[in-house]
Amino acid sequence: MSDPAVSHRHIDLRGLRLHVAEAGPADGVPTIMLHGFPEFWFGWRHQIGPLAGSGLRLLIPDQRGYGLSDRPKGIAAYHLDRLAQDVIALADACGLARFNLVGHDWGGLVAFWVASFHPERVERLAALNACHPGVFGPYLRRHPGQALRSAYAGFFQLPLLPERVLTAREGRLLRALMRRSSAPGSFTEADLDVYAREWLRPGAVTAMLNWYRALAQLPRERHPPKIVAPTLILWGERDQALQAGLAEASLDLCERGRLQRFPQATHWVQHDAPEAVNAALIDFLGRS
Repeated sequence: MSDPAVSHRHIDLRGLRLHVAEAGPADGVPTIMLHGFPEFWFGWRHQIGPLAGSGLRLLIPDQRGYGLSDRPKGIAAYHLDRLAQDVIALADACGLARFNLVGHDWGGLVAFWVASFHPERVERLAALNACHPGVFGPYLRRHPGQALRSAYAGFFQLPLLPERVLTAREGRLLRALMRRSSAPGSFTEADLDVYAREWLRPGAVTAMLNWYRALAQLPRERHPPKIVAPTLILWGERDQALQAGLAEASLDLCERGRLQRFPQATHWVQHDAPEAVNAALIDFLGRS
């Protein structure tokens, strides 16, 4: 976390203060990278050096509720529209008219939503083991196997109990879930210690779970516009939480989409296969 190539600052976005890690040349192609659950900016540690070295200007926020960013109260504060607006507000604060957008897991859902509703802002979109929110509900109803994989999200809807379970014994359950759902060695004990320090900050796990609660409980646009930006979906095929069919369904909402599979990688594709993922991202994001 003390990599001298990465700088850190807080940026005020109309009442929300986000912590942002930055790397790469100031005149490089602007690229916003969005982490998923239960990570924070540190989840892109394997990508930062290579992508910045390729000439990309990286902005990597702790999304609202995570890390050192603000944690607004209430489930409504984590509605998908608000999460997407954070990305636009961050770009505005940094003077970015257009930008590349990269997201993993929940960050990928937000990235898809931004690209659908703010097409004039997104140059290129890359999503890693994430689906477009517009396809998840219909897919879930047609595929019982995915409903079983998503059962944990139902548990997250309960009040208080999930927080107690996930924070017990220094985040032991979250540590185990990350270790068991990833390729051997992808997360070291030192890595998990870094994550656990963030989970145990006051109010952190409640804010993180409110992303799930808002998605399940609050209405949103059922027919989002198709994405016009060139889109690359990178998919670790050993994902225990998400079926690959979600990636294929997401392509139907992309006018210029492509799917690249990683047969030996899991949900944590950027950790399991960092060199291959970095090469794919650099090739895709560096195109004019």
